Amino acid sequence: MIRPARLLVLLALAAAALLRPAFAADYPVRPVKFVVPYTPAGTTDVLARIIAQWLSEKMGQQFIVENRPGAGNNLGTEFVVNAPPDGYTMLLMNPANGINATLYKNLNFSITRDIAPVAGIVRTPNVMEVPPTLPVKTVAEFIAYCKANPGKLNMASSGSGTSVHLSGELFKAMTGCDMLHVPYKGAGPALMDLIGGQVQVIFDNLPSSVGHIKGGKLRALGVTSAEREPSMPNLPTIGETVPGYEATAWFGIGMPKGTPKDIIEKVNAEVNRALADPAMRARLAELGGRPIPGTPDDFGRTVAAEVVKWEKVVTSSGAKVE
Repeated sequence: MIRPARLLVLLALAAAALLRPAFAADYPVRPVKFVVPYTPAGTTDVLARIIAQWLSEKMGQQFIVENRPGAGNNLGTEFVVNAPPDGYTMLLMNPANGINATLYKNLNFSITRDIAPVAGIVRTPNVMEVPPTLPVKTVAEFIAYCKANPGKLNMASSGSGTSVHLSGELFKAMTGCDMLHVPYKGAGPALMDLIGGQVQVIFDNLPSSVGHIKGGKLRALGVTSAEREPSMPNLPTIGETVPGYEATAWFGIGMPKGTPKDIIEKVNAEVNRALADPAMRARLAELGGRPIPGTPDDFGRTVAAEVVKWEKVVTSSGAKVE
């Protein structure tokens, strides 16, 4: 015989099971917080706002971008890890999530354990760029200039542990260039100081830099991908000068572990529809982004692979958090 108290618990669980699909079917019924763990104007922020606009228009509620920078991406990520797993808080994931798993020794979370993968968005190359006042026009000239001025060049990044940082550390390790790493709280302020000449080089995600490059405020020397970027076909890869050099950035969406599967699948389906839309694909292509559609599990495998990949880069480069 089932005791009355136990019976009430079972009835409550059964009711919850019945209500959850209906809840997901109506989702979202209120605005969704879309956390970007960086300051505005960087690639992570740009992509989040593009996707948030699409989701807002197609899903009937506002997806509101909230910038939570700090600790090399970890503050914003931890905020999402600790948020209620109800589908109303999500994270714009990026290479730092894979890198930080190794770079930081005492994180309060595991990106593969505590964040549920939702959908991939794009992969982009990073771009090595300098202010026009620096007397170099190619990767080879930069290496020669750096070696002639050891320790005098400052390498900016959007934060310790970002792909921008690690792309530069990999370059240093493979070329012997002696540069001081100067981390910023996002790409926006780093690019402003680069344009102003306070720092001399950055390996930035292409989407946040392409406007400055096309506007002549910065000079691109090469892309970090293995192949040339179709939107900038005349720009060589760094690997054409430094054989074997390659590093790309990836971006996608995650939610707190325990978020209902049907909510995750609903957001995933809408993101995939966005990535299949010709106008959206053209907009992402202008930013150097190549869509990475797929299931939540597909994106989960991407995240896990990136953790392994960047672990090797962090270890071999000797990169450390300042």
